[in-house]
Formats: sequence, C-alpha cells, structure tokens
Amino acid sequence: MLSNPLIATVLIFALIAFGEWLSIITRARVPMLLTVMVSFLILTWTGIFPEDILEKSTLPILGSMLIGPAIVHMGTMIPFSLLKTQYKAVLIALGGVLVSGVVILTIVPIIFDYPTAVAGIGPVTGGTIALIITSEKLTELGMTSIIAIPVLIAALQGLLGMPLAMYFLRKYSFVIQKQMDNGSFVPMMTDDVAATKELNGKQNPLKKSMMLKLFYVFVGGAIGVMLGELTPIHYSLWCLAIGVAGLKLGLLEAKALEKSNSFTLVMLGILFVIIGTMEGVSPSQVLNNLPSIITILLIGTVGITLGGYIVSRLVKWHPFKGMPVALTALIGFPGDYILCEEVSRSIARDEEEEKTIFDELLAPMLIGGFTTVTAVSIVIASILVETL
Repeated sequence: MLSNPLIATVLIFALIAFGEWLSIITRARVPMLLTVMVSFLILTWTGIFPEDILEKSTLPILGSMLIGPAIVHMGTMIPFSLLKTQYKAVLIALGGVLVSGVVILTIVPIIFDYPTAVAGIGPVTGGTIALIITSEKLTELGMTSIIAIPVLIAALQGLLGMPLAMYFLRKYSFVIQKQMDNGSFVPMMTDDVAATKELNGKQNPLKKSMMLKLFYVFVGGAIGVMLGELTPIHYSLWCLAIGVAGLKLGLLEAKALEKSNSFTLVMLGILFVIIGTMEGVSPSQVLNNLPSIITILLIGTVGITLGGYIVSRLVKWHPFKGMPVALTALIGFPGDYILCEEVSRSIARDEEEEKTIFDELLAPMLIGGFTTVTAVSIVIASILVETL
C-alpha cells in the first residue's frame, strides 16, 4: 500500500501539516521544519515508515527541479535598491562563518584530530555543495571512518540552528513592534517597490495570465541552472540575480509564484527535498559519531552566533537582527524563508503588521543564506579538503 506514490506523499505531507499546526499553536516557538525532521527520523528508525518512502513518493524529484524557479521568485521579492543596502547582511554572514571556522579548527583537533575538524567544518558553515566536496575528498583519501560526519552534520545542523534563529527573529520582531508603536520604525520600502507596484498595475492581458506568469519564472530558473553549469558560479546565485534583474526590468512581477497561485505547491516539493537529507541516517551512524558531531555542531553554532554578534555591533545592526542572519549557515533556503513567515505570522497583531515584519526580516535572511550556503562554504570546503 505504501508503494503507491499518492499514499506515500500524503503520509509525509501529514508530518509537514503537523509541524505547521504545532508552529501555529506555539506561536512559532517550535519551528515547523524541526518537528518534521525529528518526526521523520523517529518514524523511519522505528519502522513505521519504510526507508524508501521518499523514493516511493516521487515528489522529491519534482522538488529538486523547483529549487531554481523558487529562488528566482525570491529574487522578485527583493527590489534592486534594497539589495544594494544589504551589504551589512553579507558582512555579518561572513563574520559568522569565519569565526566559526577558526573556532572549530582551533578546538576540535585538540579533542579529536584535524581530519575530523575538516570533515565537519564545510557542512556546518554551509549547504549541500560543501557537503559533496568534503565527502568526495574523504572517499578519495579512503577516510571511511569519518565519512559519515559531514553527512550527519549536514542532516542535523538545522535541528540546532532553526530554534536558535527562531528565538532571535522573535526577539527582533518585538523590537520592530515597539518601534512601530513609538513611531521610530523606518520600513525598508523603496522607490523600486513603488515603481514595481505601478508597473504591475499597468499590465497587458498577456501578463495577467497565470500560466504565463509561471512560465516566465521557470524560464528564469532554467537559464540560472544553465549558467550554473557553464560557469563556476553556483546556479542559485544566478537564479537570485535573474529574479532581481527581472523585477527591475519589468520582465517578472514581484512575488511572481504567489501571483500565479503556485508558491505553496513549489514550497511543498522543496520541503520533501529537505526531508530527504535525513534519509539513510541510521541510529548506529549517529551513535558512533555522536561525540564528534555534537562537539562540532555546538562549537560551530557558538562560533557562528558570536561572529554574527560581533559584526552586527560593528555595522550598527541590532544583534537580534544580525545573529539569525549569521545562523542561516545552519539553515539555508527555504528554511530561512519559512522561519521569517512563521515568526511574522505569529507575532503580528494584524495583516499589515505581519507584512511589515516579514518584509523587514526576509531580505537580510535570504542574502545571508545565499552568502553562506552557496558561496563562502564552498570556498572554505574546497580549500580545507586540500590540506588533508
């Protein structure tokens, strides 16, 4: 029965729905992704879910294809003039990753050894590409005893990063509310946003078509993927740039996928891909490598948070705004988007305030995530594995 794709999909979807429900009733104190990932591990380890349930679902295949268009969509949510002001988010993200890397390379070799530190540092400061680079090098060198470390860190880092980032985002949302109440809040609304609204208000019939809106975003995603294969720049950065440029030039609408009524389904497919990072993680793998995994995750998280705090102070950002930006190294996309959505929904007192808080949180979180996950972590992992 579970081999039926629809039934397998519904069972995993049930975990996502439960996580969403729990996030809502706890006012975002329990992140949805955290609930889903822990529940998935428990159900597969106990045999309630078969190990190949994601493969049976087939939705992860669709989800992996939707990442590019989703990132283009994210680009359409960030006006160019706003993007230019987010250099502070880039600096904070860099600071968190660099401090974390230094701390891990200083402490972990003393407790374990240098290869263990290198095995963990790439994934803990970024995403999938850093994991692949590290795993391939360890395989090439025959270091099979520690090859599970980067995989497990990549799979488990969100369990630590998401609640911490959620805590800081909630704290900063209350700061925003206080500023709104006393009249000192200055929103990140720009001329580009107003121009975009005006442009979107003058649409011709071709741009009103839901199907064509969706097609334009997919074309942007396909171009980004092709550029990623032809250049050393990761495709996600190309997709983000295409989204921002498309919005600026009027080729794409702001929040393009939402206006084509497709965003929820796209995010669902990508969530299945994220859950897939936990597939194949066995209890024995976790137990055998648990001391090194916990040590690297704790030290790395402290380093990222500390680096984010220091640079936030240097660039004169509120620490509660800057530290979650640094912690995107442990979360990535779409976790950073989902956290912003959950927090704004749970803290806001009305729809207008929810939009204001969401807009204030989203841009720096996305920029921080792209800085760490798709760029810096790849460079760090590539350099360090060559020292083994």
